[in-house]
Amino acid sequence: MVAAYPERLRLVVGDALRLDPAELSDAPRKIVANLPYNIATPLLLGWLARIRDYESLTLMFQREVAERLTATPHSKSYGRLTVLVEWLTEVKILFDIPPRAFSPPPKVTSSVVRLLPRAKPLAPAQKPALERVTAAAFGQRRKMLRTSLRSLGIPVDALLAQAGVAPTARAEDLTVAEFCALARAAEANLPELGLAIGAQADDKIGQSE
Repeated sequence: MVAAYPERLRLVVGDALRLDPAELSDAPRKIVANLPYNIATPLLLGWLARIRDYESLTLMFQREVAERLTATPHSKSYGRLTVLVEWLTEVKILFDIPPRAFSPPPKVTSSVVRLLPRAKPLAPAQKPALERVTAAAFGQRRKMLRTSLRSLGIPVDALLAQAGVAPTARAEDLTVAEFCALARAAEANLPELGLAIGAQADDKIGQSE
C-alpha cells in the first residue's frame, strides 16, 4: 500500500498512546480511525488536549462509549467523559456497525462518531479545574453535590451558591455550562487546584462514568 501511494501514504510505527498525530503532518489535519477499544478513551483524551489542531475526528468506538460521548443530562450514560468531550467539540453518532461486519464478529455493536472542534469551549473554564470538579461529582454520582464535592476541600455550600447550582442536585443533573461554572468557582476558591491534580485526572476518567 505504501509503495502504491509513495507521495500520499506514510507508515509510522510506534505506540499510539505516545505519538502525537499533530506532529506528524501539517495543517489542515483530520483523524479517521478504527480505535482499539481498550485504549479508545485515553487516545481521545490525548487528542482533545490539542483539538484546535484538527479539522475533525472521525472515530469508531464501541456503541456504549459512543453513547457516553453524546449523552445528555439526566441519562445513565451522561458522565465525566461526556462533559469534557462536549465542552470542546460538537459530537454526533453517524451510524452503527453490526458485529457481522467484522470477521471474526465481536460481541458488541460499534458506532462511527464525528467530533468537530468548537471555535471556543462551550463555556469558560480551566481544564484542570473542570477535570477535578467532574471527577468529584461523578465519583459519587448517586449522592447530592453537597456531599460528593466535599473531596475538593472547599466549603461546598459557598461553592455551589457561587456557581448558582442547587446543593440537592446530582452530577447527572448538571449541564456542561453548569459544570464550567462550578470549575470557575472552585478555581477562585482554590487557585492551586490545577497544580494539585496533575495527570491523575485523565488516568481515572473511565473509572467513574
